[in-house]
Amino acid sequence: MTDISSPAFDANALADALYTLRAAGGSQATAAFSQPRDLAEAVLAQKALAAREGASTTVWKVAMSPDQQAVVAPLHPYVETSRDAELPYLPGMKFEVEIALRLGRDLPVKAYPYSRDDIYEAVSEAYLGAELLSSAVDESGKLSFPLYVADRIGNRGYALGSVVPKKLIDTVGEVEVKVIQGANSIYEGPAKHPVGDVLAWLVAYANDSTRTANSLEAGSVITTGALSGAMLLPGPGKVEVLLAKDYVLNVTLSA
Repeated sequence: MTDISSPAFDANALADALYTLRAAGGSQATAAFSQPRDLAEAVLAQKALAAREGASTTVWKVAMSPDQQAVVAPLHPYVETSRDAELPYLPGMKFEVEIALRLGRDLPVKAYPYSRDDIYEAVSEAYLGAELLSSAVDESGKLSFPLYVADRIGNRGYALGSVVPKKLIDTVGEVEVKVIQGANSIYEGPAKHPVGDVLAWLVAYANDSTRTANSLEAGSVITTGALSGAMLLPGPGKVEVLLAKDYVLNVTLSA
């Protein structure tokens, strides 16, 4: 009988392909890649890619798949700063303003779900942050979300800025965001998380019984999703962020 089963997925081969493209600042169409068949295979390739890039295992982004499965990816390169950061620029790169959280205690996998209050209480500090996005996949996650997860959900850098009041986790939708690059106003308007709650995706991930048992440890930093959408930048240079009129983060993007 002819064996018509699909070939085994090679996570390392996909990680190698993504790493090579990322290092060169390039990208390819979705069809050019070996496809992870599900999120479990995608995570294997993501871990292999992160190891090649030297990404930290304590700083993460959390997002949601089209079928409402919480997913994470490490942030790299990563800078902690009180005000000013420098990160590399790539043509076509996008920029997001976000709220990031530091956990003050472990959130292990457990048999019954965490409430939103549980997650809020586990947060020791909140921060203003900025994420850089550029995918090695031409279509990002539009054709294959697992492939996008393997590509670290498009992350190409993160600046963790100043501490902000923890209450902003609940009230950030009531404040304004300004993003300026040189003479260009990139964004000016209300802070709007995609689902209206900066904790929503973290709560979903914490309650995923299939996640790694120690994936949410005390001291970990998790960024929670854009407050301003993904903004296309005109080029390299200094990007200035102002949140709630009081909190400033400057990110200089070097070509």
